[in-house]
Amino acid sequence: MSGRHPADATVANPVIPGFHPDPSICRVGDDYYLVCSSFEYFPGIPVFHSRDLVNWSQIGNALDRPSQLRLPREMPSSGGIYAPTLRHHDGRFWLIVTNVGSSGNVLYTATDPAGPWSEPLPLPGVPGIDPDLAWDEDGTCWCTVAGISQLRLDPATGETLSEPERTWSGAPGAQAPEAPHLYRIGEYWYLLIAEGGTERGHSVAIARSESPTGPFEPCPANPILTHRSTHHPIQNTGHADLVQAPDGSWCLVLLAVRPGGGTPGWHVLGRETFLAPVSWVDGWPVVGELSLEMPAPAWPLTPVQPVPERDDFDQAELHPQWISVRERRPELCGTKERAGWLTLHAAGTSLDEPDVVFTGRRQQHLTCRVRALVDASAGRGGLAVRLDEQHHYEIEADAGTVKVLARIGPLRTEVASRPLPAGPVVLGLDIALAPPQDARTGPDLLSFGVEEPDGTFTVLGTLEGRYLSTEVAGGFTGRVIGMYAATGTVHVDWFDYRAA
Repeated sequence: MSGRHPADATVANPVIPGFHPDPSICRVGDDYYLVCSSFEYFPGIPVFHSRDLVNWSQIGNALDRPSQLRLPREMPSSGGIYAPTLRHHDGRFWLIVTNVGSSGNVLYTATDPAGPWSEPLPLPGVPGIDPDLAWDEDGTCWCTVAGISQLRLDPATGETLSEPERTWSGAPGAQAPEAPHLYRIGEYWYLLIAEGGTERGHSVAIARSESPTGPFEPCPANPILTHRSTHHPIQNTGHADLVQAPDGSWCLVLLAVRPGGGTPGWHVLGRETFLAPVSWVDGWPVVGELSLEMPAPAWPLTPVQPVPERDDFDQAELHPQWISVRERRPELCGTKERAGWLTLHAAGTSLDEPDVVFTGRRQQHLTCRVRALVDASAGRGGLAVRLDEQHHYEIEADAGTVKVLARIGPLRTEVASRPLPAGPVVLGLDIALAPPQDARTGPDLLSFGVEEPDGTFTVLGTLEGRYLSTEVAGGFTGRVIGMYAATGTVHVDWFDYRAA
């Protein structure tokens, strides 16, 4: 609905579910724009738009050309694009980010956040990761990076105009001071950071100063947000960014996870984007309750057009939600070769390879149902759930068989197989929560199978989901569900993903 809502109305968190970490937000008039990290996936840096901070639609990817984003084959998963900061200044959008394992810190600009974005401007004098931009009243641009250190930057040329100097780095002894954002709010400059690491100890802290360079006075209530050492269903809260609503109120976007199962809990969707209300008391921000269901904001809600559950691949370009591993070469992956089909030509031999031809979408629901009509008569490939090269499950077809395969660390196994009649086949995946058994019970179960001509779904194999979680695999990403080609050519007529 649009307009005012009942006083007891609630909205769901996360506001952008699935693997969408490190959110950075800016407001221009009545519009909000938000970007996230994308790591080893291409295109990079998804860009979202909202009119109400609750309902978001993806309007593109900032880095959608190979010239903008280099992700070399030798770069490991969870390398690549870390922690972008999005700002609007002097009529332009500015996007500063770290490409870990490749080009370091770089800067992009655009007049329209939907694109096109500029070619990268290298920033060789900006050290570290998690760069932030802020401008003071005389036009000086300050760049702050994890650590926490700060320098003056010429954003037009990329030249650094001062040496990095340490500022405020959070609580004494707290690990990983990172994700800095510097703001001028009222009479103070505020420095917002994350600390405690991006795992269960993650937290948000803040300090203020009369000058952008400090000295900074820490908030006496720090950390202003953390769920560490609690049983809260939302964990790993941190890497936040402040934004002001048109009515003068404030909110915080941040990353967090939803662990499931027994001990220690496994999160499988990755770090997601959450929203929390903020009030101000004695010149300090106070974060309100962060919950899976939160009170609706006071301003009107403006729902967005949802992404269709089924993609028939009848457009010349893939929807921006589709991402590939490190690159997407048009001669190997696209919809133009066979009208109404996604065509994949193999390069690597399996999902174990860093150059596998794979395109997928982020898993965004704890339970979901996926179906895809696949023609593998001229190759070998199918439907996969990927976390990285060493952690993935797939149902794979060729001209005569269909198999369920699992890769868990150094182990790779064939779980099940059956003969396959000639012609296209509907491959399927059902993800359901695991029934509680004991403290070791994983978060979910993934059932792979084939949909028969009469619509019956025949399960060939069911696998436990904990092995496709960050707590097992490590790294910073989340599950991506999609299609791949291992040998030859694989065609996909349609792909259907829906919450279950």
